[in-house]
Amino acid sequence: MDEQRLIEAASRGDLAAFNQLVMSYQAMAYNLAFRILGTGDSAQDATQEAFIKAYRNLGQYRGGSFKAWLLRIVTNACYDYLRQVQRRPTSSLDDLSADPEYTGQLIDPLEAPSDYALRQELSTLIQRGIASLPIEQRTVLVLSDIEGLSYEEIAQAMDTSLGTVKSRLSRARAKLRDYLLERQELLPSRYRLGND
Repeated sequence: MDEQRLIEAASRGDLAAFNQLVMSYQAMAYNLAFRILGTGDSAQDATQEAFIKAYRNLGQYRGGSFKAWLLRIVTNACYDYLRQVQRRPTSSLDDLSADPEYTGQLIDPLEAPSDYALRQELSTLIQRGIASLPIEQRTVLVLSDIEGLSYEEIAQAMDTSLGTVKSRLSRARAKLRDYLLERQELLPSRYRLGND
């Protein structure tokens, strides 16, 4: 069944059709939420809240890119979560004791432990750089460079103009580049400037 038929069936109350849409987009929605919020638990909460809101408001979907419409809801759920945290800050003990992204199924058995460690260091540094960006720039960067959305889809997902998307993305990339250059000594040697 194609996406448009699933959307039509889900808007008529077909929960199985909506569940198929969730299965199609849950990884993308979670990844966006994780990149914006920075922790697995908060990303799970925001993603779940976004899908609940999407199901309740499916009648308001007026065509166009369903992916962009859904990611706008995810982005708004993340913003809501961040506003709530600012009002009542908390810390999760689970986040301190375990890496929420770790799963043994993702380990490549052909990858050397040293390569894995370098990749993890680079990933951590990039994630910290992304987290240091202002929320609007962080969101645009994640939607573009990680999720691969077009400028038009990002504009729709963020309810903003195309020019704003382009300028935020340009600023975000520049700030992330500067962040990484300032911490060049933390980068694996093959990613440092001046190395071949």
